[in-house]
Amino acid sequence: MRRSRDLNHYAKKIAHIIDTVEKVVVGKRQAIVLTLTALLARRHVLIEDVPGVGKTMLVKAIARVTGADFKRIQFTPDLLPSDVTGVSIYNQHTNAFEFRAGPVLSHILLADEINRTSPKTQSALLEAMEEGNVTVDGYTYELYEPFFVMATQNPIEHGGTYPLPEAQLDRFLFQITLGYPSQEEELDMLERMGNGHPIAELPAVVDIRDVRQMQREVPNVFVSEAVKQYIVAIVRETRNLDQVELGVSPRGTIALLRAAQSYAYVQGMPYVRPDDVKLLAPYVLGHRLILESDVLGPQGQAHTLIERMLTRIVVPVTRKDIVK
Repeated sequence: MRRSRDLNHYAKKIAHIIDTVEKVVVGKRQAIVLTLTALLARRHVLIEDVPGVGKTMLVKAIARVTGADFKRIQFTPDLLPSDVTGVSIYNQHTNAFEFRAGPVLSHILLADEINRTSPKTQSALLEAMEEGNVTVDGYTYELYEPFFVMATQNPIEHGGTYPLPEAQLDRFLFQITLGYPSQEEELDMLERMGNGHPIAELPAVVDIRDVRQMQREVPNVFVSEAVKQYIVAIVRETRNLDQVELGVSPRGTIALLRAAQSYAYVQGMPYVRPDDVKLLAPYVLGHRLILESDVLGPQGQAHTLIERMLTRIVVPVTRKDIVK
C-alpha cells in the first residue's frame, strides 16, 4: 500500500513536470516524456537534430522544474579533457594543489555538439557517465546524484567532426530527434515568446530529493515474465536482420527493460505493458545497431528497420491484474 501511495503521489508531480516543460518546449511532449524517462532511469539521452529546434531549451527546462544544478559544455576541437572534468591548481597561499571542478560536476549537463571534439575529450565525459566519478591527479571525485547528460549532434554538418563509436553510443539510453514544429505549434510559440522567454518564469515542481526518490522507485515497477520474454525476443531478432552487420548486445536488453520500467513509472503505471516496450524499442535499440555499409545513412534508417521488425514479433497478452 505504501508503494502505491508513493506512486500516485509522484504520478501527479510527474504529470505537472511534463505540462510545465511543455509551456516552453511547444508540441514536443513525446521528447519531454522520453527525456524524463531517461533521467529517472539513471541514463542519458543523445539528440541528433538541426540547430534551433529546442534541444537546449528542453534540457534547461527539465533542470529548472526539477530544481537541478545545470551546466553546459560547447564542444569544440580544441577542448581538453580537463575542461570537462576539472583541474588541480597550485595555491601559493596554502602551498597545496586545489581541485577546480569542471562542468561535469553538476546534476544536469548539456554536452552540445559532442561530435565536434576529439575522441580523447569525448572519452573523458563518457567515462564519467559510465563510472559515476572522475579521477584527476590520482584523486577520485564522485559525481552529483542524480547525474544526467543530454548530448547533441548536428546531422547536417559533418566536416571536422568525430563520430561517436558504437561502444560509446551504447552509453545513451535513447537517441531521439525533435524535428520542426507544425504551423500551429510555431504560431503558438511566437505568441508565448511575445513578452520575453517564458523559461525564466518556470517554477520548480519538485526538488533533487524527489528526483532521487523517484529514481529509487523505478526498479520496483513490475515486469511480467511474458514482457521479459518479449524484450528478449526483440533484441535477439535484431541479430538476425539481413541489413544489420552487428545486432544489439545484452547491454541493450537491460537498457530496454530499464527504459520500459521508467516509462511505465512516468505514465503512473505500476507495471510494464507490452505496448511500452514496442514504443520504446526504436529509441533504445536504433543507435545500438551496426548497419551494413551499403545501407549506411541517417539514424532513421535503423529506426525504420526496427519498426518493421516489430510487426513480425508476436505481442504478448498480459493480465493487468498480475502486479506484485
